Amino acid sequence: MASSLRTVSRLVQGMKASDGAGVKLLRVIGQPKLDMLDPFLLLDYFEGDASDMGDGFPDHPHRGFETVSVLLEGSMRHADHCGNKGLLTAGSIQWMTAGRGIVHSEMPAQSEGRLRGFQLWSNLPASHKMMAPRYQDIPPEAVPLVDVEPGVVVKVMAGLFADVTGPVKGVITQPTYLLVELAAGARFRAETPRGHNFFAFVHEGAIAVGPTEVPERHIAVLDDGDAFEAVGGASGGKFIFVGAAPIGEPVARSGPFVMNTREELMQAYRDYSEGRLGRPE
Repeated sequence: MASSLRTVSRLVQGMKASDGAGVKLLRVIGQPKLDMLDPFLLLDYFEGDASDMGDGFPDHPHRGFETVSVLLEGSMRHADHCGNKGLLTAGSIQWMTAGRGIVHSEMPAQSEGRLRGFQLWSNLPASHKMMAPRYQDIPPEAVPLVDVEPGVVVKVMAGLFADVTGPVKGVITQPTYLLVELAAGARFRAETPRGHNFFAFVHEGAIAVGPTEVPERHIAVLDDGDAFEAVGGASGGKFIFVGAAPIGEPVARSGPFVMNTREELMQAYRDYSEGRLGRPE
């Protein structure tokens, strides 16, 4: 049986925004033209000198979802209310499951030079929203690099690609997260689980998906299918290719909390104000 290629159902340009303590970024998911793509709640792309990062992201809470940080350039320090600390460097990924609650900070670890990377928020189903918080801190050397063919380089952060499995494990939504670099005219192909929601966000250059050109700083939301193909533009293209199983549950979100009902949101705010966020039930 011939495979069904995914095509572009929506093409959306990222929107300039500011978050944290003055961090300048491009909001891709979580903006008026693309509020969410189940299970993905937010995608930010940040790029600039250290001065564009303001004072980073000082202490702030999360509950009910996962944050995924990938650095392409620079370094950032992470710390939380439980005493966990870490350093994200270029090429690393941190998959943080906030679960029942985390209060943490993400701060630039440099006063000059460039910082570039992504933060993705991925929802958790009701059955896992109050799970114990956890981290998967993956250093650059643990991320497989796959040279598929000349002009096609893929880093496998999560999921399966070309019989290579990424280092992120045990995530309920079975995610795929690939960093793809294409030379001009080079073709990338990936098999995809049917029923999962996928997107491609181009952060440098351009790609073509069938007849649709996806320019820099645009996200292509993809139709369903069991395979995806993209061709590098005239100057090549760099993009992230991300997908996961949709959850299909009601979403109640406010600031740093994502739950299923308004009552659960109010409880999250109470727990945070009373110092109970993240404690076992």
